[in-house]
Parts: sequence; C-alpha cells; structure tokens
Amino acid sequence: MNNLPIPAPEALAHSQRLQQAIVDEIAAAGGWMSFARFMEQVLYAPGLGYYAAGARKFGAAGDFVTSPEMTPLFGQALTCQVAQVMSESSSVVLEVGAGSGRLAADLLLALERAEQLPERYFILDLSADLRQRQQQTIANAAPHLLSRVEWLDRLPERFSGVVVANELLDAMPAHVAAWREDGIFERGVAVNETGEFTWSERQATGALLAAAEEIGTQCSLPPGFESEISLAVRAWAAEWGHRLEKGALLLIDYGFPRREFYHQQRGRGTLMCHYRHHAHPDPFYLPGLQDVTVHVDFTAVIAAAHASGLDLLGYANQGQFLLNCGILDQLAEIPNGTPEYIRATGAVNMLLMPHEMGELFKVIALGRGIDAPLCGFANGDQGWRL
Repeated sequence: MNNLPIPAPEALAHSQRLQQAIVDEIAAAGGWMSFARFMEQVLYAPGLGYYAAGARKFGAAGDFVTSPEMTPLFGQALTCQVAQVMSESSSVVLEVGAGSGRLAADLLLALERAEQLPERYFILDLSADLRQRQQQTIANAAPHLLSRVEWLDRLPERFSGVVVANELLDAMPAHVAAWREDGIFERGVAVNETGEFTWSERQATGALLAAAEEIGTQCSLPPGFESEISLAVRAWAAEWGHRLEKGALLLIDYGFPRREFYHQQRGRGTLMCHYRHHAHPDPFYLPGLQDVTVHVDFTAVIAAAHASGLDLLGYANQGQFLLNCGILDQLAEIPNGTPEYIRATGAVNMLLMPHEMGELFKVIALGRGIDAPLCGFANGDQGWRL
C-alpha cells in the first residue's frame, strides 16, 4: 500500500518469517485456512504475532491510541463503577488484555485516592513483551502499589470481583461468512501462485453455519453480504458463566447490536487493520506488524453470557457511561486554563463526542449476584437495543 509507512528492514524480515510460517501451515492443511486461524496467527503466534512480539503498539509511537493512553481521566471515571461492583462482591480487580498498563496504573491510583484500593489487582495478558511494559508503567506511575498487582497465565477457575477489558473483544479471532445465492460460505485464506495470501471460500459447516443461518434469518441478509462472526468472543463470554461467582464484567469496545452490525450498509463487514496510525482494510498486509480487528456484535455477547447464567447489568455508549461515572467532575478538578486542562479537555471531547469515540464505543456489564443498579448506566441504558 503506497500510502503506508515502510517498515525497517528488521521489521520486514520479522513479518516475512511469520508469513512463511503461515504459508507452511496452509500447505500442510491442504491449501486453506479459516480466517479465524489466520487472525490468531498474525496476532498471537508465539514470538511472531503482533501481540506476541516486541513492536510498540500503543500510544503516539505505536499503531493506535486507546482511551487510557489519551488521558488518566478515563481510568479515574471508571473508578466509580469498579468501586461499586467491588463493594457488592469482592475487593479484587482482574484486567484482561491490559495493553501498556496505563489503565491499571490510573485505576489503582484513583482507587487509592478514593480509599477503595482492591486487595489484589490481577492482569491476564499472554504477551511477555506487554507484561514487561505493564510492570514498567505501573512501577513508574505507582511504585508503592506494584506489590498488589499479580500477572496470571489463564482465567481463574473461580472469581469474585470486577473484570475489566478495554478493547479486548475486537482482537479475538473471528470467522468470516458470506451469504451467497447457493448457500452460506466461509471465507478463508489460501496462497496464490506468487506466494501471496488471497481469499478463498468453502461451504460453511458446524457452529459457524448455525450462527450464520440464525443471523441471516434475524437480519434478512441478501445474497452477497459478507461479514464476521466471532465464535471466540461468544465462547469467552459464556466461559465466565462457569467462573464468575459474584461480581461483574465491564467490557468496553467498539461495535453494535446485531441488527446494526449486520446492516445493509456494512455489506462487506467491519474488518479493519491499524498500522502506524493508518487504518486500512487489508488483513494480509505485513503479517505480524499490524493490528487486525473486527467490531463486536454485542447481541452475541449477551446471548452467550445469558445462556451460561449471567445477567445483563447495563449497556450504553461510552460517552454516556463516562458522563454517568463523573468524568466531567474529574475534569473540573484540573485548574482551568492550564496546559494540563487544555490537553484533558481535548481528550475528554474525543472520548465523549458521538462523532469521535463516544457513540461507536460501547460499555456492556455482565454479572451475577449484583442487585443495585450500576452507576455507569444510571442514564441512557440501551439494553433494550440488544
């Protein structure tokens, strides 16, 4: 792609090693790989995938900027909701996919100021590189609180407290389905005669076919419609029904209710890639050097969670959720007119405005044993849209 930055020679060599590994796997499998498997490899292949290798991903020097990277006010506002759920369950936080560690540091400091520090703050992140960065971030920002943080290798068998995940679900592997005149097909990855990745279709089967048939019926999809179905997101949400004893999951991500996700205007899906602050739709570009994401079908999330015994505790766009959590009060505590206030105001506008992140990003809360209405959904709860 001519308009994208050219990687350094060592980065390009890294990408080529991953590409060859995937080419070899496709050949061993008979010439075809599901897109979910391809996405898993380019993001998480040990030592080579985007999240499993050492390239800087978050912030101004990376490929994209997440909400916690923009301003500590994001974590400070989230404190309201985290503290409430802890008070009704256990004084424990588990952050899944903690990125640079910025949200963990901001949450810990804000909870300390509110005299509501969790007894333990767990982080589950499969990337050794990111774990190291998270430790450094927390050590720099809150060295006295680092002893409360513990890194996990897998989901706990039983958990009570608050689970926080910001921009986790969009990076879970997704299948791609195509509704054709002669049936439903799965779009996968093959290798062409010049050794490049290319799309290749075969008849959909099993769980993917069942999910695609249900979606196609519910949303009246026309032949030619193509989109993503993340069986991994469904499985992850359902798994918490077996593990969460009391508490709530707070999941923040970009996406839609099902009827908006599979809307006619999104007839080619939501797949998007991020490389050096450039967004583009080609998932085959520089494997291992770019993020590959799909939007979240929040209807699928609650359906899977509810079927495993969890309750929907709230669903709102990010802007409304942060307003409910008092982000403007947090902003007002910064002296007006100072450089810090000006920077914070710009970041808060990005987080709240409908044409920025305020409407596209959603917050969904799933839980068990939480009776009180959650503060983050006091106004503007849109659970009925799911």
